[in-house]
Amino acid sequence: MKKISIDNAEGQVLAYDITEVSLEKKIKNRAFKRGHVICANDIEYMKNLGRRNIFVMDGQDTDVHEDDAARMTAPLAAGENITYDKETSEGKVSFYAETDGIFHVDKEKLLAVNSLEIPSMPTLHDGFPVKKGAQVAAFRIIPLVCSEELMNSVKQILDKPILSVNPYKIKTACILVTGNEVYEGRIKEGFIPKLSAKLKALGVEVTATAIAPDDREHITRELKTMLEKADLVLTTGGTSVDPDDVTTDAIKDAGVEIVCKGNPIQPGNNCSIGYIGEKTVVCVPAAALFFHATALDIYLPRILAKEKITKEYIANSGHGGLCHFCEKCHFPVCPFGRGGL
Repeated sequence: MKKISIDNAEGQVLAYDITEVSLEKKIKNRAFKRGHVICANDIEYMKNLGRRNIFVMDGQDTDVHEDDAARMTAPLAAGENITYDKETSEGKVSFYAETDGIFHVDKEKLLAVNSLEIPSMPTLHDGFPVKKGAQVAAFRIIPLVCSEELMNSVKQILDKPILSVNPYKIKTACILVTGNEVYEGRIKEGFIPKLSAKLKALGVEVTATAIAPDDREHITRELKTMLEKADLVLTTGGTSVDPDDVTTDAIKDAGVEIVCKGNPIQPGNNCSIGYIGEKTVVCVPAAALFFHATALDIYLPRILAKEKITKEYIANSGHGGLCHFCEKCHFPVCPFGRGGL
C-alpha cells in the first residue's frame, strides 16, 4: 500500500473504502470500495469528498488490512445464535442476533480486546433482551492497517466465542389476578390485557386466566391448577402491607420457594419471584398497571430464557434500578435496569 496524489490515481487500485459524509444528502456511507479501479471521472468526485491524497495497492503490503482484520475476527467472536456480515463495509463487520432472547458477552475478554487500543469492539449490554436480526456488536481496527502480531493477540484472546444469544424457552403462561374488589366486580380488572400484551411481545401465549378473592386457600388452589398448565404464572395483587394481602403466603402454600420478598427496583419494589421445580411464579404489584416499565420488565426476559434469578442478581439490580420517569418512555433502550445486568 502506498500514498499517492489524487491527480495521479487514474488506473490505480484503491486500498481502502472511502466514505462520503454529506449533511445535504443526509448520508454517511461508502462511496468507493476497496479494490475499485480508479477512473478519470472518480478523481473530481474524490476531490469533492475532500481527498487530495489516497492509499492505493502496490503489492508489497505485509500488515493486515482493516477488511482482513474484521473478516478474521468475526468467526472467532461469534458464538451461539450469532451471525455476522459476510462482507465488510468501511473496514467494519457487524454481528446480529439469530433469535429472540438474551444477549450475552464475555465482558472480561471484551475488555482485553479493547485494551489493545487498535481494535474497536462495541457491544450491547450483557443481558440485554434482543429480537432476531438486532445488531448486538461490531468490530473494526481503528487505523487502516495493523500488525500481524496484534491480530495474533486478538486471536489468543478470542480462543472461544464471546458473543451469544440465549433464546427464550418459556412459551406459555397463566395469569392469576387476586383481590376482593376485582373478584366481586367492584372495580374493572386491568392486569390481564396489560400483562398479556407484554407476554405476547416476547412470544409467550397466555393459556389461562382467573380471578381470585383475597382468600389464601382459594389462591393456592387456583395457582396449583395453573402450574399444571404452564411453565410461568403471573399473580397480581395482594403483595403490599395491607392485612388482606395474602397472595405471597398463598404462593408459599402451593410449594413455591420465593427467592426474596420484593426487590430494590423502582417502580415495582413488590415484584417477587419464586420457583417450584422448573416452573416460575412472579408476583406482579400494582405498579405494572400504571408504568410502562417496572421491575417485571427487567426480570421477565431472563425468566423466559430460564436464567435463574438469584438473591445476588436481585440485589445487584438496585444499581441502575431507579427509573428516570421520562415524559416519553424509550425502555428498553435506556439506562433503567442496566446497571445490574
